[in-house]
Amino acid sequence: MQITMTVNGEEYTREVEPRMLLTHFLRDELGLTGTHWGCDTSNCGTCSVLMDGDPVKSCTVLAATASGHQIRTVEGLEVDGVLDPVQQGFSEMHGLQCGFCTPGMMMTARALLDENPNPTEAEIREAISGQICRCTGYATIVRSIRWAADHPAAATHTEEVAS
Repeated sequence: MQITMTVNGEEYTREVEPRMLLTHFLRDELGLTGTHWGCDTSNCGTCSVLMDGDPVKSCTVLAATASGHQIRTVEGLEVDGVLDPVQQGFSEMHGLQCGFCTPGMMMTARALLDENPNPTEAEIREAISGQICRCTGYATIVRSIRWAADHPAAATHTEEVAS
């Protein structure tokens, strides 16, 4: 079947099998390997991307279901060589160790900050509660997201991407 979707601001049309998952479409068809493939059961959240601004676990979304939607992956956070505040926060506050969960965490954090530019620690923890990190104990991830929230560009970066 033919699908068309906009990924990181660029429209793509491809012939795919109806059962292809969005995560495989992004990785195998578009070469966007920043979206990690973890558990295939929606437990870990490492495959999280934004669909029309909302975080979804791409291992449980069919590519056909995403047709006609706006998809944003971790590759779409950096714009014109400038890191998104979430990416910068993860760097500044050491929010990653092995890096496997990092793309999904960053996308979930971006969605949170787009909706709530000044979340409390409890709100940050709730937002990332659907994601598993086996390395950090979450403290540095929470600090990284808080860092991004504390910098003014975190609230306006999405608007810059859209223009």
